Amino acid sequence: MKRRDLPVLPTDPGCYLYRGDGGRVLYVGKAKNLKNRVLSYFSGAQEPKTAILLKYADSLDFIVTASEADALLLENNLIKEHKPQFNVQLKDDKTYPFIRLTNEEYPMLMFTRRRVNDGSTYFGPYPSAGTVRKVLDVVHSVVPLRQNSGFPFKPRRKPCLRFHMEKCLAPCVGNVTPDAYAVHVRHAKAFLEGRVDEVVADLTENMHAAAKREEFELAKTYRDRLQAIERMTGYQSDVDNVSREDLDFLGVAVGGSYANVQLIRMRRGRVVGRDKRFLHHAENASELEVLERYMADYYPRVTHVPPLVLVPDVGLDRDLWQQVLGDQAGRNVEVRVPQRGDKVDLVEMARRNAEVGLETDVALLERRGEAPGVKELKSLLELAEPPYRIEGYDISNLMGTHTVASIVTFEGGRSKRSEYRKMRIRDLDKPDDFFSMHQAIYRRFTGSLADSMDPPDLLLIDGGKGQVSAARRALAEAGMTIPVVGLAKREETIITERGDEVIVPITHPGLKLLVNIRDEAHRTAVGYNRQRRGKAMTTSVLDDVPGIGPKRRDAILAHFSSVDQIRGASLDDLASIPGVGPTAARAIKDFFADDDDAADAAPDSDATDGARPPRSRSTMTQDPAGAERPTSEAAPLESA
Repeated sequence: MKRRDLPVLPTDPGCYLYRGDGGRVLYVGKAKNLKNRVLSYFSGAQEPKTAILLKYADSLDFIVTASEADALLLENNLIKEHKPQFNVQLKDDKTYPFIRLTNEEYPMLMFTRRRVNDGSTYFGPYPSAGTVRKVLDVVHSVVPLRQNSGFPFKPRRKPCLRFHMEKCLAPCVGNVTPDAYAVHVRHAKAFLEGRVDEVVADLTENMHAAAKREEFELAKTYRDRLQAIERMTGYQSDVDNVSREDLDFLGVAVGGSYANVQLIRMRRGRVVGRDKRFLHHAENASELEVLERYMADYYPRVTHVPPLVLVPDVGLDRDLWQQVLGDQAGRNVEVRVPQRGDKVDLVEMARRNAEVGLETDVALLERRGEAPGVKELKSLLELAEPPYRIEGYDISNLMGTHTVASIVTFEGGRSKRSEYRKMRIRDLDKPDDFFSMHQAIYRRFTGSLADSMDPPDLLLIDGGKGQVSAARRALAEAGMTIPVVGLAKREETIITERGDEVIVPITHPGLKLLVNIRDEAHRTAVGYNRQRRGKAMTTSVLDDVPGIGPKRRDAILAHFSSVDQIRGASLDDLASIPGVGPTAARAIKDFFADDDDAADAAPDSDATDGARPPRSRSTMTQDPAGAERPTSEAAPLESA
């Protein structure tokens, strides 16, 4: 198996399964970040075991979980279910890690890899030694069992530090009776067996009783243990905190003509497997249709139907399916839409896996060059052909200053960075997105860019109806006929050429492609706007003097402390500055002389008759409704 054979992996926690011939599971692992963990198998020098595993593996599957702790529990269940050959070290009890509760008057918890028939109680097996130590740390933070008095139990002259930290009852110095110690042993057993409710109930009762007796330090100790339990049980929210029963729970996600259904099997309260299906040709199909089609294909194949099937609230005829599944199982089968409690979380977990599965399957098609997002846009926007080449436009300004436009190009669903373009918006010194978009589109299809860039199949505008209308007018003035759509950030609404608003699920491949293009155009525009603002902060009046470049400008500014000093300096003073010379000095003197003459010729500010107004640029802009409006604005000063 090579890196190119991997599916598109999410960055969520979960479990991954390497499969060999016939889909047989070869290895099950867990990860906090699935993408990083799996890619680590293909980077750097490989261990012998890894090299052999990749030699026999044909494919990789994965299951997303809500947390790393859920992934740990799920990994253990999947190993027990599939017994993969590359997890062989977990099959032998001699090397399989367990937690041992010793058989003594004052029992203690121990890490062990051997099971001895001496009356001790064993918990496990666990996937790794690190897992056992982590569980022991949590249990000891909740239950104050002894740790440092050895096995077998040995009395001590004085208690250890854990007693002073209130982490141990110090039976080694006779500080607690066997009966009182046995209560905590019972709590430890219940905790390790998953009966957390019993421990919580006892600790809560003890806390209230201590508070009633005004033994507040003792009540605080119970409270701290309850909080530790809450932290522990929070790690296992999705997978193991439901009742010990057999059930299936399903999730569905639909996007365009693709859909993904996930069925997760739980037996005796443990997740033991999953069935997933990536469906094609789901055009215009609802989640209900996809779910029914999947169930009709899946359940007749299985040999065991659980007594409870949890489904999402998509309008499924539950009475009908209870009859169908009951007839197949030969007993009552309940099909339920959960409304509260842990079972709601289970259905949400299945839905989340379906959405992630749909996104990764579609991304895998894009990696293979099939571009499902492009194909979906054809039907979504009712285009004659799939829009292979798409250009995205965005406008960026800060309080109307340094207004810029960005053009990003995507071909086949992938960005083509060599054809990104940026432009300054002219004749504008106040915010006007409609005018800016009109100018950007018009210049793109009438100026030099029209000759250097191929025309696109679709234009995507970052904005609503007003921006789309401005873009259409610009295209008409340029003599171009190209489909235009907008994408409003409000609920990611698509604005068609006719002004219709189209809302589709975020999992739709076409919408995801449009969002990607829009975000790239926005990133490019904002970056160019920041660059322009940064450059403007470092400009100088000397930049407008002919023959004065950055080096001469910096030398002059280092010599004089103000523009007035430069204006009043003699020709010899300017020429004596290193790197300036007489020619550049004469250019500076002439520049400031012309500037003074222009100021003397300017009309008096109080004149009203015969005064010539300052030069202005007159343009025609249009409001969103299409009405033209004249604007007369003072020409802004721009640096070269």
